[in-house]
Amino acid sequence: MQAADLPFTRDLVLIGGGHTHALVLKRWGMSPLPGTRVTIVNPEATAPYSGMLPGHLAGHYKREALDIDLVKLARFAGARIIIDRAVALDPLARRVSLASGTQIGFDTASIDVGVTSGMPDVIGFADHAVPAKPLGPFASRWRAFLDQDGPSDVAIIGGGVAGVEIAMACAHALRQRDRPAKVHLVEHSVALSTLPDRSVRRLRKAMRDQGVTLHENTKIQRVTEEGLETDSGLMPARFVCGAAGARPHPWLNDTGLSLKNGFIEIAQTLESSEKDVFATGDCAHMVASPRPKAGVYAVRQAPILFDNLRASLSGQRPSRQYHPQADYLKLISLGEKAALGDRYGITCSGPWVWRLKNRIDQKFMNKFRDLPALSTPEIPRNHAAGLDDLLKGKPLCGGCGAKVGQPALRAALAGPYGTDALPGDDAAVIEIGNTQTVLSTDHLREMVRDPIAMTKIVAHHALGDIWAMGATPRAATANLVIRQASSRIATRVLEEIMTAAREVMRDAGAEIVGGHSSQGAEMTIGFTLLGTCERTPITLAGARSGDRILLTKSIGSGLIMAAEMQGLAQGDWVAQALSRMTQSQRAASNILRHAHAMTDVTGFGLLGHLHNICVNSQVNARIVLHAVPLMTGALNLAETGLRASLHDTNRMIMPELPKDALHDLLFDPQTAGGLLATVSADDAPEVLERLIDAGYEAADIGEITSAATQQRPQISIV
Repeated sequence: MQAADLPFTRDLVLIGGGHTHALVLKRWGMSPLPGTRVTIVNPEATAPYSGMLPGHLAGHYKREALDIDLVKLARFAGARIIIDRAVALDPLARRVSLASGTQIGFDTASIDVGVTSGMPDVIGFADHAVPAKPLGPFASRWRAFLDQDGPSDVAIIGGGVAGVEIAMACAHALRQRDRPAKVHLVEHSVALSTLPDRSVRRLRKAMRDQGVTLHENTKIQRVTEEGLETDSGLMPARFVCGAAGARPHPWLNDTGLSLKNGFIEIAQTLESSEKDVFATGDCAHMVASPRPKAGVYAVRQAPILFDNLRASLSGQRPSRQYHPQADYLKLISLGEKAALGDRYGITCSGPWVWRLKNRIDQKFMNKFRDLPALSTPEIPRNHAAGLDDLLKGKPLCGGCGAKVGQPALRAALAGPYGTDALPGDDAAVIEIGNTQTVLSTDHLREMVRDPIAMTKIVAHHALGDIWAMGATPRAATANLVIRQASSRIATRVLEEIMTAAREVMRDAGAEIVGGHSSQGAEMTIGFTLLGTCERTPITLAGARSGDRILLTKSIGSGLIMAAEMQGLAQGDWVAQALSRMTQSQRAASNILRHAHAMTDVTGFGLLGHLHNICVNSQVNARIVLHAVPLMTGALNLAETGLRASLHDTNRMIMPELPKDALHDLLFDPQTAGGLLATVSADDAPEVLERLIDAGYEAADIGEITSAATQQRPQISIV
């Protein structure tokens, strides 16, 4: 893995999570080039393996079985992952533009974005059909359709190998669900024209056996809700898929790179017409030895690309050349667990061919499932007492999992007067003239490698203290520590951070008015915020008996991000957690402006922050355990026994609670967590409905039960 203490001097950006880039990341994790900051950009946290798609459509594989987890792979490779879609590339300015508006710089770049099978020229296709590529959205749309009831006629546009495989897979899956259906395969000329006759005959028979109706020399006029309007009349279909050939992504036309029919022309070194810009997989056209679009070429380009990227980043000219084989073993799924194989003039088919295909596919996917364990610090033979216990414990989480726990904080704040009270408000309230001003500061150490995502998380986290008091953010200063890097890389990192920070702060109504930056061992980002209150600030001290307890975000971010650091969290779980952490609380704060008490849920966990409300309001509370919303994957991870580093300290406030997955999640330290508010029982239903309508995963999780009669408030869990 990339050594964290070596300065970065070069940026490598991998655009797209195709098969070649996935294999390059795997190799990079085994043998990184020191000094290189690696970035992988992909619209999703996972990248589906095309070879297993027909098996998934047919029901032979679960959805997750064909996903390459790019989040885990990036963690292993020491790379940052940006879950976004590339929309432009400027090879002269060395910049990639993303759909979100973000721009990232590079010294060396590689493009592996695959192709699309969208059909923009067909009227109604965008509204009533789904392209077979990109594979991820198509697979999701198919599973949603398959789970429905009612009419299930299907039309597949495109009579090539991909269309034939998809048609037979769909027919098999519908039959297994006892959903009578007509599956149509529509081709504007002759189907399977690129295959030898011996294979075509077997595939035509297989389609008939699966109940697929082939329509050749058929022109499509438009796609409607009812199906396809063709030159022969209406073809009823409730699910329409476009699999008619491979189309390049339109944005490649504006890159200035040499193209062949929209595909990037590459030399045998896989380099494009622009120095240090490479391309691979289906989006590329091999000038010296053109080949059809097939995954086998992408896979075999990986070692060539890996070596040539390293040469480019080292200031050398790429020299290793790729020479594609003349022919390859074509394995075509037949819907059921059978396949056809074709190579060197020999064609065979049957269940045994499917078993061979499955073995090859599983071997490929195991390259990404069985990643070597991430290294842990070695404990020196001679060391101070207690060091081994500390390093053998839970890894120090990023985000709020790295905070100091309540007992240590209480002791530090006790001062000469011996008070053990924690601060009663989320932010300090200062009256300046006739204006009530709130002041807060927060910073977090690196929890994700991407400075853009990290900045947005920290900004929303810091704003939480202002929103929790019902205040309006007005101004902010940024306090930054970035990893040591060359001047060029440091400039790029600071640009990324400040662009993201301004975006979040301006959306909140605040401007960044200053700050401080330095370089250090790891990235740390913080903000000091100034806000104003037009009404009395909402504090921790106003909760009343009978109030309902509302929570605006699900919990589990601490555990998920702790797992991600160890390569144990699924990419989709991490992506969802990042989305929750970067959801603005501005609208929620406004909706909750009449709350009796409010705080944001961060490092002390849900129960820790509810406990602070109860202490300051002198009330008791009851929480309904199963009403607390959980982030996807949090319970799965909790059931394995994994915990965030601050969990045990947080639990000390209620050690009597059962030690199981659900109860333990109540102590999970959150980063940029939701607002926790107490609202009158009469107002709660309407307030909750408004929160949900505003897009929050909000829930009524319990009630304030009574005034506290003991020094320690009582919180019951039911």
